[in-house]
Amino acid sequence: MAISWPSFKDPDEVLDYQIDWSARLVTMDSVDTITTSTWTVPDGITKNSDGKSNTATTIWLSGGVKDTAYILTNRIVTAGGRSMDQSVKLKIKAK
Repeated sequence: MAISWPSFKDPDEVLDYQIDWSARLVTMDSVDTITTSTWTVPDGITKNSDGKSNTATTIWLSGGVKDTAYILTNRIVTAGGRSMDQSVKLKIKAK
């Protein structure tokens, strides 16, 4: 199930968006950490860069077609060997 980022992005903006993975990283006996993060970005919107911390991932985006909704997917792999995906919907609107 895709979550939605709370705001719209104008096609002319370059903005950063984040996923907080901390709740999903808690296991029965410890807290896991993110070791790798990979983003799948559809055609029409541009990934400028991305990064991660131990518990969150960030992507910088530009472009996008007005009145279009994009689904982006972030896959993380953790130090404990877990692999998790999260899809996010981002709507593009002129501001």
